[in-house]
Amino acid sequence: MFDLSSVDLLDAFTRELRLCKLQPDEHVVVLSEPSSRGDYVAAAFGAAKACGAHVIAATVPGGNPSPADSTRTGAGPGLSAVLRDTTAQDLLKSADLVVDLTREGFIHAPLQQDILRTGTRILFVCDAPDVLVRNLPKPEDKDEVLAGVELLRRASTMRVTSEAGTDLTVELAGAQPEFQVGFADDPGRWDHWPSTMVLCWPRRSEGRIVLAEGDILLPFKEYVRGPVSLDVADGDIVKVSGGADARLLEQFFADADDQWARSLSHMGWGLMRTADWFATALYGKDELMGMDARAFAGNFLWSTGPHPVLDRESYAHLDIAMRGCTVRVDDRAVVTDGRLAEI
Repeated sequence: MFDLSSVDLLDAFTRELRLCKLQPDEHVVVLSEPSSRGDYVAAAFGAAKACGAHVIAATVPGGNPSPADSTRTGAGPGLSAVLRDTTAQDLLKSADLVVDLTREGFIHAPLQQDILRTGTRILFVCDAPDVLVRNLPKPEDKDEVLAGVELLRRASTMRVTSEAGTDLTVELAGAQPEFQVGFADDPGRWDHWPSTMVLCWPRRSEGRIVLAEGDILLPFKEYVRGPVSLDVADGDIVKVSGGADARLLEQFFADADDQWARSLSHMGWGLMRTADWFATALYGKDELMGMDARAFAGNFLWSTGPHPVLDRESYAHLDIAMRGCTVRVDDRAVVTDGRLAEI
């Protein structure tokens, strides 16, 4: 029987590539590894052709035996098959748009910045089909995230509080505000479909983060089962208290054998109103990257490990998505008790 799933995805991928401003006669590379979804490769290939672009589908050796280590997606360096192959790198650098369908992407690899500096746009796609379709971005989403970026750029302090006990103060000077919007439309732009969020890379933060039941630990793709308290001093986690989830985090930090494992990285808030907080419970771990959790409207997302502003290269990367927080940028609330405020 024919596998026609890519036909159902063709419209969504075509709409997505048009959001990326793909033009006739531009060059597209659809990058995959053996464990990538074949229907995504076909849909991306067909969508690029429908936009009138030149397209090449390139499959490189996988970074892990198949099936890939699903809990680690989003926390590794990327495919060694590309990191060690200058021919593959040259192909990506020569493209106008790379549709990255690999399991890990190049999010934390310095190579990605080398590719982007050539003007290549990169769109990373690694979530389930209905997650992509449900969270297909809109052009106006970019105006909203850019408003958040500008607010962070002008501000000096971000404060995050919650009824669970979080009280974290973040210095914003030099924090390099950024965004994800779900499409890569500017030269040298990387983005992730789906994603709508505002983030920054603070140099210093102080206080306490208290995880509550139902918050989400990524890349483990697990809900927090009981309160976890993390004391933060000068941007580092200096104490972790709680039950089983606290022990899980402590073990992660110890096993990472990385000097930056306990250091805070990017943080910000989600604006993806179509996201489903329960998606993490409804899919197998190998089906999701977890962008519903990361970009859920009104969440507070913070991470550990790599920090480009401070020149920290690290693969000890956690993303932790929290609900029910209030996020204030200077004296302006952008999230109140887990609900988005107007900017």
